[in-house]
Amino acid sequence: MTKIAIKNLKGEKVKDITLADSVWNVEANAASMKKAIRLQLDASRQGTAKTKTRSEVSGGGRKPWKQKGTGRARQGSTRSTQWRGGAVAGGVNPRDYGFKINRKERVLALKSALSEKVASKNLVVLENLVLDSLKTKDANKLLKDLSLEGKILFVANEDAENLYMATRNLDNVLVLFADELNVFDVVNADVLVVDEASLKQIEEVLK
Repeated sequence: MTKIAIKNLKGEKVKDITLADSVWNVEANAASMKKAIRLQLDASRQGTAKTKTRSEVSGGGRKPWKQKGTGRARQGSTRSTQWRGGAVAGGVNPRDYGFKINRKERVLALKSALSEKVASKNLVVLENLVLDSLKTKDANKLLKDLSLEGKILFVANEDAENLYMATRNLDNVLVLFADELNVFDVVNADVLVVDEASLKQIEEVLK
């Protein structure tokens, strides 16, 4: 069983909490993590690229020259693929890049990502993430008090509106609710910061 200190917003230890091994201490499955990350990235692609086939290119209805006697190669249309302004052979069409993975694999991927954060000691648990103001200078003070550097992912409950507003101008900080937690953002962050309420919610869902 893994114990971790719960701190206040000043970085002072308040108490210890025991993490659920079934969520925070599983053997990382790299294949499922990679699949979950690719799922999220592929789903965000627009897939609107489009090229025109011969039936869609305007013009080219008349044969450019007669079949024989000109000394030139025979041509049936100026909209064939070899002509400038012609159609595209084997071009791209609108498509959905998304795909599905089963729930067990998605859960395993998220557990693996969370467990890696614990193993690398990049998990910070706070009493709460309720800021008194929504000023960016207060968010910077919070990062300084907690000695947080690099890309920071805050996972908070619904009371963290001030935190979201205070950090939205900081390029290295992302704030999510517990039900928005995903593999890509966990892996992409250098440090994962979770409040106690969100920690319990994560364990409740993933157990």
